[in-house]
Order: sequence, then structure tokens, then C-alpha cells
Amino acid sequence: MLTSLSIRDVVLIEALDLDFHEGLGVLTGETGAGKSILLDSLGLALGARGDSGLVRQGAAQAVVTAVFDTPQGDGPIAALLAENGFDLEPGEPLIVRRIVKADGGSRALVNGSAAPAALLRELGAHLVEIHGQHDDRGLLAASGHRALLDSFARIDTGAAARAHRAWREAEDALAAARADLDTQERDREWLEHAVAELRGFAPEPGEEAELATRRAGMQRGEKIAGDLQAVADLLEGSDGGLARLRQAARVLERVSEDHEALAEALEAIDRAIIEAGTAQDGVDTAARALAFDPAQLEADESRLFDLRALARKHRVQPDALAELTDELGARLDLIESGGAGLAALERTLAQTAAAYDAAAAALTDARAAAAARLDAAVKAELAPLKLDSARFRTVVAPLSPAQWGPSGKDRVEFEISTNPGAPFAPLVKIASGGELSRFILALKVALAEEGGAATMVFDEIDRGVGGAVASAIGERLARLARRTQLLVVTHSPQVAARGRQHLLIAKSHDGLVTRTGVRQLDAGERREEIARMLSGATITPEARAQAERLLETA
Repeated sequence: MLTSLSIRDVVLIEALDLDFHEGLGVLTGETGAGKSILLDSLGLALGARGDSGLVRQGAAQAVVTAVFDTPQGDGPIAALLAENGFDLEPGEPLIVRRIVKADGGSRALVNGSAAPAALLRELGAHLVEIHGQHDDRGLLAASGHRALLDSFARIDTGAAARAHRAWREAEDALAAARADLDTQERDREWLEHAVAELRGFAPEPGEEAELATRRAGMQRGEKIAGDLQAVADLLEGSDGGLARLRQAARVLERVSEDHEALAEALEAIDRAIIEAGTAQDGVDTAARALAFDPAQLEADESRLFDLRALARKHRVQPDALAELTDELGARLDLIESGGAGLAALERTLAQTAAAYDAAAAALTDARAAAAARLDAAVKAELAPLKLDSARFRTVVAPLSPAQWGPSGKDRVEFEISTNPGAPFAPLVKIASGGELSRFILALKVALAEEGGAATMVFDEIDRGVGGAVASAIGERLARLARRTQLLVVTHSPQVAARGRQHLLIAKSHDGLVTRTGVRQLDAGERREEIARMLSGATITPEARAQAERLLETA
């Protein structure tokens, strides 16, 4: 709901601060007083084109600030703000500001932070509907008529949306499978060769490291085999170290008792024999470990080189060849069984398409029934609004298959015929300004609280009518204002008398500068303003009495 509007230096308005209330607010004033400036200012705050011509003469810039009390929770306004990086805490007002400079530049702000004017326009679509002489938004936009009809009839499109999603997913799955199968069919010959080659080679994970380690060990053994044999000969030969030590030990055994030093020498030689034996065992162990079969070395080298070449061929690491074998094999199996897989996907597609057809048909039936009820409701509102010769109808027509969507297969559009025998056509193409506003009012009353913004503005909806018609307009506006905030620019005393808040727009001139001002009227001032609207410049007692009766009746 719009709670306040602040205007600075817009055309004839120097400084103006207005507070707005719930229900029906009326704005009155003599012709040319500046009511259109007020609406232009509100439109500017809601993202309308910023024209430097709006800046008051002599001022550097024009500034309009609108404050809205937004509903709490996750509604479209909160979602739109979040999508654009703005946070709105529960209970926090939404403040939109527009600045237009005299040199033509403009800025938009949302809660004090810079924002694109396009965001203000999107917010404005949720915050305020302005229905004026040349308005082409709100109920006139055929794109929103289906949602309005669904809201009017409380039609739940959830089942159709779910069925449509399942149908589209089945279509996508089948298309992807066909495309994949086509690609794989083109690759069949290559796949058959690659799978046969890989399966024939039978690579194993970790095989490269194992082959490389074994090959390196055999190559090392080949390199040091001669050295190990030389060591073995030095230790074990007839003239080797161990043989000479044993000979020395046998000699010392015979003479060791002759002197204690000889006994100690024998013990040292015995220890040396033991250590030399240990050394000989180590050399023998190493020789056995490093022993190699030249044929095995050649076989391991060939396997290792072939493994690496195969990995380069398929552009993977050697350890990934086993996984690639399984993957390519699965692709080949899919080609072989592709026909059966496609048949299953085709059955799923047929089932989901049938489910969507049924859900969409149910929506069509519900909309056709709702359209008849809405037409009757609007018809009941036309005669009191002096539109008794007009006819209204809700067209529910099929969309082309390319336009089918989560909300079904229907196009919905509101059409009117303003004269007997005249063809039906869209609202905006037939109705004149005054008729258009009254048609919108009739629609709004019929639709009740469904599908509208929190604040609605009607600009001179009563143009060209009076008496009973103006009274009917006022009664319907008051009824509609029970559910939403309404601001009405009016020249009709019958409408003005219905307002819960009455703002008077007046122009003043101090001899140098002309200014437009707005002030809220109290009960006595309201009576005088309505009397002026009844009688003109000279307010008569009869006019005051009639104004009093209108206020009492309202």
C-alpha cells in the first residue's frame, strides 16, 4: 500500500508531502489545477521515463519519493528485490526514489541504494495499477488475462504444470537418447575395433607401475651381475678370503695354547669368518633377487611400451585404460540394445503426453465454465455504469502447440462490443477513455480481490457521466476499496463523497510564480468542496445541503 508521496520541484510543484490511508482516497480540484502532475510524479517514482521537462523551472533537479507498506512474507515483491540484490526485512517499508536532473540525467534508488529504472518499473507493476485515459497496462494486457480468470475461478494449475514438466523431461530424454545413439552408430566401427583391442590387451589398474618396477630391477641386476660374481669369487674361491681365514684358523688352533695372544687372535679370526659368511649370504641373496631372465625382461619391456602407447592413443593415463575398456564396452552394448531403450523412452513420452493432455483439457473445461460466470458478473455491472449497450466476453481459445506450457493450452482474452451489432475486439482497441475506465471498474468489481496490485489509481473514471451513473461508480469504487487501496481523480461529487480521504489540488499564483499544492480536507472543507463541484464558482445553500446529503448517504 502507498503510505506517502514526497515531491520536490516537479513542474509547478515546489515541495509537497502527502500521506495516504487505506480505502478510497479521492483527489479533486478545478480543471488545470495540476492533478495530472501528481499522477505523473507517482509514475516517475514507479519507473516512467524521466524527462527533463518535468523539472521545475529554475531548479537543478526533480525528486519524487514513494513509500510503500509491503506485505510480509515471500511474495513477488520480496522475490524481485532479492533477485536484484536488495534485502527487505519483515515490516520494513519499501522506499523508491527517482531523481531527474535539469540536464536530462536521472537516477533511481530503492531503499537508498542505486537501482536501474527497469527495476522500478517491475516493482511498480506489483505495487500500483494506474488506469487512465491512455493506460495500456493492468487489465488491458492480454498476457495477464488467463491468470486473472484462473484467480477468479480459483483454478489450480499445479497438476498441469507437473504433467507438462514430466512430458518435457520425457521429450528431452528421448531426444538426447536418439542423438546419442545416432552419434554412437556413426562411431560403431571405431568402437568395435577399440573395444576388441583393449579387451585383447586386458590392461589392469596399477600395471604400469608394477611393470616399470620389475623392469628397473632386472635392468639393475643385469648391470651389477659381474660385480656380484667378482665379490662372490673373492669370498668363496679356493684362494678367496674365507678359505684363507679358515686355513689361518686351523693353524692357530694347533698353537693357541702356547700363548694367550694366539688364543685371542684365533677368536678374532673366528669372528671374521662369521662376518665374512654373513657378507657372503647377503651377496648371494642379492644375486638371487636381481637375477633376471632375458626373455622375461624383453617381455616386460614390450608389455610396458605397448601399454603406454595404447594410453597415448586413447589420450588417457595408463592406469585409466581398464576403466576406459569398461566405458567403451558399455557404449557398444548401448548401441546393441539401443532400440529397446528408445522404445521404453517412447512409451514414457506417450504416457506423459497423454497425462498432460488430460490435465490441460481439465483446465480448458474449468476456464470455459469460469468464463461464463465472469461474463455474467461483468454484464451485471455494465448497465449501472451506463454501458448497457455494451457486451463483454471472455475468449478461451486454443494456443498453437509451440505455445503450450505449464498453465495449459489456452489463450484467454477479454473482449468487448460497445454497440449493438458491433464486432467484439480487445478492450484497448474499442473503448474510449471514459468507457475504458468504466469497463475496467466493472471488471475489477467482478474479479473482486483477485489479480490486482495493492494500490489502484483511477484517473477521471467518471468523465462525461453524472447523476445515477456517477453514484453507481462511486458505490463500486467504495466496494472495491474495501479490499485494496484506491486513489481516484474525480470531477464527480457523487464519487468524491464516497472517499475516506479527500485531497484538494489547487493552483496558486503570487504574481511571479505559479505553484500547485495539495492539502487534506477536514469534514467542513469536504462539504464546501463537494458543494463547489455541484454548483460551480458560486456555492449556494442548496448546493451545501445537497453536499451534506451526499456525504450522509456515502
